[in-house]
Amino acid sequence: MTNERFDQILTARLIKIKNILGTKAGEYSSADDRLHNFKVAARISGKTPIQALDGMLLKHEVCYRDLVSGKKPTKEYIDEKIGDFINYLILAEALLIENIEGQSNDIAIHP
Repeated sequence: MTNERFDQILTARLIKIKNILGTKAGEYSSADDRLHNFKVAARISGKTPIQALDGMLLKHEVCYRDLVSGKKPTKEYIDEKIGDFINYLILAEALLIENIEGQSNDIAIHP
């Protein structure tokens, strides 16, 4: 792969990440907390927010593993599944940083 083609793929991915995490923010967060759904899922499941996200991330990891198992996916399918996996890792990073910065009480809260 040429450097130019790789840069095209990288630029397209970065734009998609920004668009998807920006667009999905309205669907999956509250007005003041981008990580809202993981915190609610944590309360419901009796886990921490990062553990709740980890459970959801597992689905995306399975899709990734399916991609590398020898299937012949379409470019659109690759785009969607790789994007989902990357986005969840970014959300995991945000939860982990929020926790170490002391902005979140990352303990299990039973419903």
